[in-house]
Amino acid sequence: QLQASGGGLVQAGGSLRLSCALSGRTISTYAMGWFRQAPGKEREFVAAINWSGGTIYYSDSVKGRFTISRDNAKFSVDLQMNSLKPEDTAIYYCAAKRGGVAAQDRVRYSYWGQGTQVTVSS
Repeated sequence: QLQASGGGLVQAGGSLRLSCALSGRTISTYAMGWFRQAPGKEREFVAAINWSGGTIYYSDSVKGRFTISRDNAKFSVDLQMNSLKPEDTAIYYCAAKRGGVAAQDRVRYSYWGQGTQVTVSS
């Protein structure tokens, strides 16, 4: 089970930190990802990290502004979001993928959290 938290309302240029906790499983065997879905749009890839944290991917739209990290001892993965823009407004979902290898394709993720709303005002 995945539980995401940390969303909220922030002004453009501000920062938020999302957290996702994985319960009931050994997080070190899973790659973790963050995706987002804006109203009327498809769910899109944001960031992914492999089981060890040694391989990380970002979408071009967030590269240089967002940082994904994980703490296997705490069964958690975080997404630090800086320099937020109104176009970052969306529901953010964390996801877990078996096997530990990071991926950008959402269909490869087996477990999903409930989502947390991020709203960036201009």
